[in-house]
Amino acid sequence: MILARTITKQAATGSLLGLALGDALGFPTEFNDVPSILAKCGPWREMPLPKPAFVTDDTQMTLAFARGIRTAMDRGVLGPVRLEGPVREEFVRWYHSPDNNRAPGRTCMTACMLLDSDRPWQRASQVHSKGCGANMRVAPIGLVPGLSDEQRGGAAQLQAALTHGHPTALAASDLTARAVYLLARGGEPHGLVGHLRSYAYENRDRYYHRWLGDLWTLSHDPTPEAFIARGWDECLEVLERVQRALPGQSPETDPCLATGDGWIAEEALATGLLCFLLFPEDPVTALRRAACTRGDSDSIACLAGAFAGAHLGAGAWPKEWTERIEYRSDLMSLGALWDS
Repeated sequence: MILARTITKQAATGSLLGLALGDALGFPTEFNDVPSILAKCGPWREMPLPKPAFVTDDTQMTLAFARGIRTAMDRGVLGPVRLEGPVREEFVRWYHSPDNNRAPGRTCMTACMLLDSDRPWQRASQVHSKGCGANMRVAPIGLVPGLSDEQRGGAAQLQAALTHGHPTALAASDLTARAVYLLARGGEPHGLVGHLRSYAYENRDRYYHRWLGDLWTLSHDPTPEAFIARGWDECLEVLERVQRALPGQSPETDPCLATGDGWIAEEALATGLLCFLLFPEDPVTALRRAACTRGDSDSIACLAGAFAGAHLGAGAWPKEWTERIEYRSDLMSLGALWDS
């Protein structure tokens, strides 16, 4: 994948705002089928941002992860020990927050309850869960400049594993962060799926021992390589579905029919990616399409917004939307930290 020369587009701010806007747009439509959404909201291409523009736990946990990264990097070079403590603290703080009242996922709640202890994080991780809570919050690590591939991939997988320890949750989070990183650096959308497939093949047998420790031993897999390969293989299968869907996909057809409903990590990645790639230069339409789906609409739209904002920058979003999104000041300050 050829990266275009990066210009100052405020990719980090654009990605974080897009994620939150998608979350707010999809919040009222989650758990509804498409006919019900159309009856409630009208034509999907005209879907308004709700008033007030409240977000869900997806944005709340994204901000928690972003704050954990900021704290870790304020203390020195990013590594697993330096990252795990602050992110764990932020997740536990979110768990206890009175604002944690947006129908959070059971896996996140269970894991964060267990993280609020002195046990090793691997013993809190829900190793059989690959819910989309693993990767709906990972975008910030794709936006941090100056990281190596190992730091970015290791951090993406570690933050996922704190709650969702299934190998597919780890691989999908790594791929989501990779997509955000490439788009923020000027990567062209038309080559994105091919690049992500190559990245998955290259990393298929790579277990991040330094970042994940003995997590793999809590599974039934005979080796750490077999453990992580299982996750990459599921992600490769769903990326192939995206690639098959794109040439003939009608914008009027629910994307979930092609790539899944998004309740699990690899399908959330695939369907959010499909919505973005259907409208790579029309970000608001991409968000509306993602929010008007039968599946996990807020998480799908979160990911579509993170991709679109990384690609097009902060100017992608209507001012009248960004001025009233919940947590605007936090999104803006963290974005400014990483904009290049």
